[in-house]
Amino acid sequence: MKKPLLLLLLSVVLVSSAAGAPPRAAAPAPYAGQCGIPATQPVWFEFGQPYLQPIFGKPGVVVGTSTGDWPAQMRALGAGTVYFDLNLRNRVGTPTTPTATATMPDRAQKLFTFAVQQTGCATPVIVFNELSGPGLVTPWSDTNTQYRANVLALIQDIAALGAHPVLLIPAPAYTGGDALAWWQQVSAAAEIVREAYVPATVTWKQGPILGNRNLRNTYRAAVTNLTSIGIPPNKVGLMVSFATTNGYGGRNGLEPASAWFQVAKWQSLALQQVSQETAIASVWSWGWGRYTAAELDPEKGHAACVWMWTRSPSLCDAPAQLGPGFNTSLTEGQLSLLSAGAQCLIGRRVLSNAAIAQLQRLTGDRETAYSALFERLIESDQSPVPTSAVLAAERGVILQSFGGSRAAYVNALGQANASVAVARGVLGDQLRRAQVQATLPARAPTAAEIQTFYESYPDLPVRLVKSTPQPSWLGSKAQGFAISQVAPDRIFTLRRDQAAVLLTSEGSFRIKPLDDALPLGAVPLRTVTPAIAAALRGFERGEAFENWTVAKQRYVLNTTICARDDLPQPGAVDLTSYLPFLRLG
Repeated sequence: MKKPLLLLLLSVVLVSSAAGAPPRAAAPAPYAGQCGIPATQPVWFEFGQPYLQPIFGKPGVVVGTSTGDWPAQMRALGAGTVYFDLNLRNRVGTPTTPTATATMPDRAQKLFTFAVQQTGCATPVIVFNELSGPGLVTPWSDTNTQYRANVLALIQDIAALGAHPVLLIPAPAYTGGDALAWWQQVSAAAEIVREAYVPATVTWKQGPILGNRNLRNTYRAAVTNLTSIGIPPNKVGLMVSFATTNGYGGRNGLEPASAWFQVAKWQSLALQQVSQETAIASVWSWGWGRYTAAELDPEKGHAACVWMWTRSPSLCDAPAQLGPGFNTSLTEGQLSLLSAGAQCLIGRRVLSNAAIAQLQRLTGDRETAYSALFERLIESDQSPVPTSAVLAAERGVILQSFGGSRAAYVNALGQANASVAVARGVLGDQLRRAQVQATLPARAPTAAEIQTFYESYPDLPVRLVKSTPQPSWLGSKAQGFAISQVAPDRIFTLRRDQAAVLLTSEGSFRIKPLDDALPLGAVPLRTVTPAIAAALRGFERGEAFENWTVAKQRYVLNTTICARDDLPQPGAVDLTSYLPFLRLG
């Protein structure tokens, strides 16, 4: 948080939980329940000035002050008080010019005495704005080592006197090397609040789904930066910006003002969600002050009203203040839209955790199952497969691979931890892929590419066959060489002149081998050129399909809501690798 030249500062604390979500059991901040601060999690702090007193000056909030008569005034309105210190730099110096460490005890005593007087609390919360260079890597310079020692000593001395120190940091903490111990020592005595400022212009441009997702992920990452090194969540907080100077997060020039109000609402909702997930101690806002010309934004009061209203309508009546043009939705783009048991909401369709768990029994890996089901949902919109086609494919598999025994088929599925429903999904995937690939362009391979293939795979089995109708792997011809790994495997197990109907993802074909299988290199290149060309076009269509489906999935993810923003990885998942007897060829 940047340090304005002010003689007074107003902060407000209000406790709230995410709208419509059950409260999460968590340890509150150590100061919760003391001196008018509610014993709940999280605690909300708001920066402000006198013009916001009608919003902040009421019971149920806690006001933070620096100097002046604000503490008494706000307590008279029913609020509690905490102390916000803007002079950390003057007390401990900077990373290049630190003050003498020996002076910290005396400085701590004077600050503590003043904070007690200002707050009317014997164990005040004292907020320090702000640590310089939290991301400096070790080994530190001698001057930065002394600066960090000063900060730690001041915080420990303040805590020993009975206060609750809160240290603001403006960037991610570097926690490697010797820095790890320093952060852990600080957190033992103080709460660490990470400033996470996302410009409203960025959030608004992304829209309600991506914008909210980005806010939540930004806040989660800020919390994880600290909790990943063992700092307990009730010693961690988040601060967001409502400044109107460009480059400081906040409004950042966003127009119209109504867009900023929506972002203010989204920030509150995102913080409610993340604070509930992570059980952090507090949430803070900054930027309501009007201390420079750039900050004299007449819309700040409205934004503050929206910010407070989003947590609790009793704090400020934003709909009445802003009129019918204000979007009052508290669910748009929010995880609260997810029903119980849902992992993702894709348009109006739900991808359930139960479905993922069912497929995971087959894949052994949740992420693979998750991606496969997401892919299926997206492709189904683009190229639906009728149930009759899936059932026909199932009958064909039972006939060709299990001698017509459905019992054997079901038993094989059970051995693979799959159900009939799972198998039908896999069959549908193959039929759908074939439908889509048939529509994708594939250029004619060059003579050099055909020559390279021929020389690279001389031992690949090929077989001269006749087919009705004409499949793509014969170059859409009635007769030609079928190439192994491209044509159905069963072609190479049939006896010579044994006609058979083969079910493939392209459909059913009556195949009659005209000769025994030969190595590709034993057949003149000119003779097998059509087959090689068909194979290369098939490979290209396969690659085109993967690009096509990944692009579709990525596009849809922009409008998909998933629990905890845990998104599937876009890809082309081939589930027949787990159930090879379902492969249609």
